[in-house]
Amino acid sequence: MLLSLFITSCRSTRLLNDDQALVTKVKLNGINKQFKDEASAYIQREIQPNSSINLFIYNFANSKKGKYRTDKIRNVGEAPSILDSSLVEISRNQIQKFLAAKGYFNAQVTSAISVRKKKARIVFNAKQGEPFNVRNIDSEIADSEVERIYQEYASQHTSLKTGMRFDADTLAKERESIYNLMRRRGYYDYVRQYVRFEVDTNTNQGQANLRLFIDNPEGKSAHTVFKIDSSFVTIKNSEEGFGDSSAVKTILPGALVVQDYSKKFKPKPLARYIYPKKGDAFDAERENLTYDRLYELNSFRAIRTTYKKRDSTSLTVNYELVPSKRMANRVEGEYVFSSGRSGFNLGNTYTNRNLFGGSEQLEVKARYGMLFDSQLGGPLWNRVWNRDFQFGANLSIPRLIVPFKIPLMGKNGMPHTVFSTNWQIFDQLNTYSNRYVINSISYNWYDTKYKLHSVTPLSLEYRLGRLDEDFKNTLEDQGYDLYVKSNDRAYFGIGSQYAYTFNTLRLNTYDNFLFFRGTLDLSGNTLNLLSKIIPFKKNDLGQNTILNVPYLQYVKAEVDFRIYRYLGGERQFIARINSGIGVPFGNNSEFLIFEKQFFGGGMNDLRAWQARTLGPGNYNRAILSDELRLRLRNLDQLGEIKIVGNVEYRFKVLNRFFGAKLKGATFADFGNVWRLREAVENPGGEFKFDKFMGQIAIGAGAGLRFDLQYFVFRFDAGLKIKDPQFTGDKQWVITELFNSKAFKEEYSLTNAPDPYNFIQYNFGIGMPF
Repeated sequence: MLLSLFITSCRSTRLLNDDQALVTKVKLNGINKQFKDEASAYIQREIQPNSSINLFIYNFANSKKGKYRTDKIRNVGEAPSILDSSLVEISRNQIQKFLAAKGYFNAQVTSAISVRKKKARIVFNAKQGEPFNVRNIDSEIADSEVERIYQEYASQHTSLKTGMRFDADTLAKERESIYNLMRRRGYYDYVRQYVRFEVDTNTNQGQANLRLFIDNPEGKSAHTVFKIDSSFVTIKNSEEGFGDSSAVKTILPGALVVQDYSKKFKPKPLARYIYPKKGDAFDAERENLTYDRLYELNSFRAIRTTYKKRDSTSLTVNYELVPSKRMANRVEGEYVFSSGRSGFNLGNTYTNRNLFGGSEQLEVKARYGMLFDSQLGGPLWNRVWNRDFQFGANLSIPRLIVPFKIPLMGKNGMPHTVFSTNWQIFDQLNTYSNRYVINSISYNWYDTKYKLHSVTPLSLEYRLGRLDEDFKNTLEDQGYDLYVKSNDRAYFGIGSQYAYTFNTLRLNTYDNFLFFRGTLDLSGNTLNLLSKIIPFKKNDLGQNTILNVPYLQYVKAEVDFRIYRYLGGERQFIARINSGIGVPFGNNSEFLIFEKQFFGGGMNDLRAWQARTLGPGNYNRAILSDELRLRLRNLDQLGEIKIVGNVEYRFKVLNRFFGAKLKGATFADFGNVWRLREAVENPGGEFKFDKFMGQIAIGAGAGLRFDLQYFVFRFDAGLKIKDPQFTGDKQWVITELFNSKAFKEEYSLTNAPDPYNFIQYNFGIGMPF
């Protein structure tokens, strides 16, 4: 296919007229690397080289009898970039102006065009010269109070520095900063045009003097500070109208009037997030803060803020809110294919966005899935490998509900109290069944704009797991008692969790920043303290029980640390370390339950391995019988320790690809999971400081991201390079890639029915990290 596209692109000029030429190459010489990408943006889009794929699609859809169509042109692909000398001249002039704006006032840009066989090559040659630096910075501000405010700001925050290279963008940034500063200090009538700059480049060679002017309004001796007189909140109905024109009117302290035409909202919860108060100076930052918090209530689909002058120094604020539909229901489904098994998942989500009138959101989810195994015989229903039914409900309240008084939060982000319950019923053919219930209450709030805290002071969970009787006997006969104890049991847990996240808001930007997320999960400590006072009943294993069910006692911690670096354009480099440890103790010190263990592999982990098929350590499933390998799949490859690292380079491929922006990525992943102690079930799976480096798995690959702005479709292909289930040099499985058939046949002799795949394909929504 690639060869066909290449040949076609070489013949891409066959549809052109004799007096036309296709632009196949544009080169920009003589410009510093730091400015090259920006300067290239000034080359007119119509004369930039086409994408071969998009041009092929356009030619295929719009050719007729060896020529381009002149009517009924199909809007697909990319129209050919035809040479136009006037556009070349416009581009040259714009590049030269850009360089002058960056301080290269003496820059000269020339252009050259060469045409051969209807193919045009354009070269822009720039002579930048030396940049002009800022020598002196003076200011002339007519209003003394404005001057005081600006000088106070400039002493710490100004973008203008003596000795800096002159840059028109820096002047524009300073103008915008002054505008925002004035709008935060009560100057409602302030406009950007009051700021202007004078640039003098005649005094010294290579030197420029700057003078900043902030003018007064025409005909006035000073700028006017406005204060808030009163605020009016109008809640329309969901059709943006006023219904029967009657509203529930409420007058709250601080001259805040709420008129609710929908008759569905309580005014006091809204008033918490109306930040401009009576007597406050106008502040655009408080206006934006109010908009953000009202939007985060997730109850309104349109929010409009307007101001009206009550007199020469006071304002009334009007908020018009259009509610979203109170209730919504979404049905979704997916087809699942994994290692010879296929199936489906069906889900239904019901949402109520204003349950009690205070923007409380109730979300009820139900999901049912089945997975079929093609290796099982008989009719379709006899091939059911597992069934999974999940039900959950979350009630999110936009404030912190605590039994003591706390300051009102919300300036950095909307706080939430979340009550949740989740249930699961899972059955796997001739293997095990699981009944799981968890109930919790959580608090989420922002310490700053970038620091999110999440505390779950109480989490109650109950699990009842039962192994198939024949399978249980097989495990016990072969000495796998640990799997019996960890899966054929009931437990009760009372625990707490804490999570701290830093810089989530920057994840979709191209800034240079660090990201961190740390979680701590504790369980059983409160019950253990009570056992010192209350004599709990003990079971046959000597464990304390509640209602004849033992309780869990463990601590689990996990960190996710990343470094994001912007490389210009739409290029980015990310390095990540994700590690964790779980330690059982006290009432269940022998093992950590299955649900709390770590696993390796998957679309957000080591992408060359399918989820739950890596590790622990050097563990190789060849020690199992064929029956156990089939039944224990996804049950035996886990651990209490996890170390995973990823490096990824992201870049843009095409701006327009079937309605999306096409981006690419190359990556390398490494890591594994380990057991805390030696276990007969997982020989070679324990963590030892002198051995763990030799047990690191390594994978590499590439992927495509289809960016549709609102979400991203992702496809990654991961290639196994080093596989720790083998020993010595055999771990470097990359050497067997071109001898894969013989390698897979040999592997099948010892590990059937487990397949061996050198390449793992991953489909997902969103970025991996």
